[in-house]
Amino acid sequence: MSNPSIAFIGAGNMAAALISGLIADGTPPALLLASDPDETRLQQLASTAEIRTLQDNDAAVREADVVVLAVKPQILQRVARGIVGAVQDRRPLVISIAAGVRSDTLERWLGGGVALVRSMPNTPAMLQAGATALYATSEVSEAQREQAESVLRAVGLVQWIEDEALMDAVTALSGSGPAYFFLFMEAMERAGEGLGLPAETARLLTLQTALGAARMAIEAGEDPAELRRRVTSPGGTTEQAITSFEKDDLAGLVARALTAARDRSIELSRLLDTEED
Repeated sequence: MSNPSIAFIGAGNMAAALISGLIADGTPPALLLASDPDETRLQQLASTAEIRTLQDNDAAVREADVVVLAVKPQILQRVARGIVGAVQDRRPLVISIAAGVRSDTLERWLGGGVALVRSMPNTPAMLQAGATALYATSEVSEAQREQAESVLRAVGLVQWIEDEALMDAVTALSGSGPAYFFLFMEAMERAGEGLGLPAETARLLTLQTALGAARMAIEAGEDPAELRRRVTSPGGTTEQAITSFEKDDLAGLVARALTAARDRSIELSRLLDTEED
């Protein structure tokens, strides 16, 4: 199926980003529809993306070859059980972008036997600069894997994982990762101001430096450690800063932070799995 119809259940920021990315990637708007109880949100999406919208989730699923569940994890159980009949009748590929809800839990809510792909995008997807991990259940065909990849690739990098348990590590690394970089940028800005730079100058220099470093890491094709070595002259200013970071165990600090995020992801998944209506 080269041009599947895609229904988005939920019309929030991530759904809007995916829809925008798909259209920019060449998907005809006529193949896209979105359902959401918020009429204002639907009107905004319809005006910007020129796709069809409706407030009936069941009806949306019955028209789709691919269903993207773009709702918050806390309401996913209710939404899933509200469309179970349509999913069982239509048998679409279901893509979930809800963090923390495991595939076996969601499949149970949808009545079983569902071709399901679980995804973990991050917020830069809203700028088509996201990083997304995908996990497919055994019911997903190779063609459906390609469909899922094409949907998420519209907003950035896509990587498949074959062990769903690693989704908690993905959540800790890339799902929560943008906030870590924002925190580091905050610290650099404050330090620059502390050294006497005007606030706006410190801010712009920090942001452009972060952007330039990220582009170098992507485009150079070199390991970040090698790039760091190249700009760290013996006895120079950069070496002094790196030495200070290492004395304060920056690597250990990052490892402990990601482990804490991973463990919380596991805990939240268990809580969602045990919730009942």
